[in-house]
Amino acid sequence: MPTSAGLAFYSQAQLALRHADDAVLAAREARLSGHVSVGMAPSTASVLGVPFIHAMRESYADVRLHLVESLSGNLERMINTRQLDLAIVFQKEKLARWSARPILEERLFLIGTHDVLAPLPEASISPGQLAAIPLIMPSLGHGLRGRLEAICQEHALSVDVVAEIDGLALLMRAVRDGLGATLQPGAAISHLDGESLRVIGVENPILSRPNFLVSLSDDELTPAGLAARVILAKVMRQLVESGRWPGASLYAH
Repeated sequence: MPTSAGLAFYSQAQLALRHADDAVLAAREARLSGHVSVGMAPSTASVLGVPFIHAMRESYADVRLHLVESLSGNLERMINTRQLDLAIVFQKEKLARWSARPILEERLFLIGTHDVLAPLPEASISPGQLAAIPLIMPSLGHGLRGRLEAICQEHALSVDVVAEIDGLALLMRAVRDGLGATLQPGAAISHLDGESLRVIGVENPILSRPNFLVSLSDDELTPAGLAARVILAKVMRQLVESGRWPGASLYAH
């Protein structure tokens, strides 16, 4: 097991190596260049990933972009060890050292086959009705599961998590096969057109999760990282304002 001193050294080494590479690139060209690593959860990447790549190419074609798609718990660990410059995460408490800006709020929906969700004939339900449905969720430590656990505490609920799957593609295959239902944000339901799955809203209160744009501190970010942060926030807002991010609403700034 690595020691805390070893992890600290590793984090600083990761940062120093990236800054050295960026300095070499910047010296070669007058235009903004360098390297930036950005992390997104799979559901977020399905809506945000490609528009962000296009926007970066239009504005900063010489910046080398590295996108990482992984569950939010993994992204938190990666930014804490400076393997990422920026990330979209859903719990800022674990990242107190870094810059965290709330950008948007996403509604959460219950998704499952008609058979699994047969006990719930309504188009929307209250949080207490989740107890009647077998759920498939990521494991503890990841954003959606953390939100579910918080909901259970707030409403004194006991839910039936029948399987823990740390991967969106496999999790959704299990849902399609009728092994259980899942809670997912609007970004995940945007790709369900034509599928034989039901989508049920959860209301009274509405269940949602915040999206935080987290980055290294300004004095640690390279110019490429600072530019990418501006573009990322801009694209997120544009997607919500144009209706291309289902179930999302912007925070007032």
